[in-house]
Amino acid sequence: MMILVDADACPVKDEIYRVALRHGVAVMIVSNSPIRIPDHPLIGRTVVGDGFDAADDWIAERTDARTVAITSDILLADRCIKQGAVVISPTGKPFTANSIGSAIATRAIMADLRAGGDIIGGPAPFSKADRSRFLQALDETLVRLKRL
Repeated sequence: MMILVDADACPVKDEIYRVALRHGVAVMIVSNSPIRIPDHPLIGRTVVGDGFDAADDWIAERTDARTVAITSDILLADRCIKQGAVVISPTGKPFTANSIGSAIATRAIMADLRAGGDIIGGPAPFSKADRSRFLQALDETLVRLKRL
């Protein structure tokens, strides 16, 4: 079992380390630039090139049914789900085969509105409730995967 983290803008890296170490699960931090990680044999780092979607490609190519992917990138989440991975956003919201289609559609609508010059707000600021929801979702996911 492995946790792959789309890490460049991930606000819950410390929480991932804490939960993963408690469960004895390996973590791979994937980013476009070096990110400091704890010195622990279960935690690794991969710095990919600056190419478009390089981190996404690296993560998607390595996911399977025993992988938990952490990302807020909807298109990466879709790719990981198709590989059988469990995908959780940093806010604790799971991406599933049933929910990813509407998330992709909403993303496309928002992109069209922005391209048309409409001024729309971004996502809500990351909150303590988001962090708590994420911790619970990751812990529950790891417990469930260990039973398989």
